[in-house]
Amino acid sequence: MTLSEQEFRVKSDEALNAARHALLPLADSDGFEVELQNGVLNLEFEEPSETKFVVSPNAPVRQIWVSAMSRSFKLSWAPELDAFALDGETLPLLLDRLTRSFLSQA
Repeated sequence: MTLSEQEFRVKSDEALNAARHALLPLADSDGFEVELQNGVLNLEFEEPSETKFVVSPNAPVRQIWVSAMSRSFKLSWAPELDAFALDGETLPLLLDRLTRSFLSQA
């Protein structure tokens, strides 16, 4: 199922908000910033090294792109999950896994 541009905007905004909300407890306990600004979600770390994860919608291809740990992840809409996902892993789960992996490098 291909989302219309309007559907994509609504669902990507919802997905970024949900991912931000899901990460806040971890951010509070582990001391990193989670900021949603102008439709882009940023995770900013000072420890174990100064790093930023960037999560942004890419409307032309109807995907959410995640740039984290020197890699790029491109999540498409998965109607069966009612979420943006990559290989069955939803955006909040992917961000949680990447964040915990990064933090464990200390």
